[in-house]
Amino acid sequence: MSPSLVIRKARPDDIAEISKLHARVFGPGRFARSAYRVREGKGHLSRFCLVASIGNEIVASIRTTEITIGGAKGAVLLGPVAVDADHRSFGLGSKLITAGVEAARSGGAKVVVLVGDHPYYGRFGFAAVPPGQIVFPGPVNPFRILAHELEPGALASYRGLVIAEPPGEKLDY
Repeated sequence: MSPSLVIRKARPDDIAEISKLHARVFGPGRFARSAYRVREGKGHLSRFCLVASIGNEIVASIRTTEITIGGAKGAVLLGPVAVDADHRSFGLGSKLITAGVEAARSGGAKVVVLVGDHPYYGRFGFAAVPPGQIVFPGPVNPFRILAHELEPGALASYRGLVIAEPPGEKLDY
């Protein structure tokens, strides 16, 4: 009998395995991704980061970072989402995105943003942000910046540069 899939909060002792997963999935170019640039120097985990494991093996993860946008708090950057090649096509990415958005909502976030493709992320409630409203450090295609309002109308309050915040509460790991 094979062990069941478990989705849970990421813990500090998961960091090495998450990093190995990201190296396998994204390769060396991962450090140029916008989420890595925002998070640079701010730590590895936020209170909304999740992993999917089967037994003791982490097979997928979703990273999240609490951010300010133009100084306004209450926003979360979602990504990257990584799924091990042997475990793709089972909906793990979708499960993690749904769980990550719900964790942000439960944690009091007002908006979740990401850099990605609308045809994929639109089904989770993400929509295009007007170009120039939200700015990332480094080069980012403004047409790939998407947001999911967790509070109706919240996006209008967020304008400007995305900056990572230290964890908003002590991580209970």
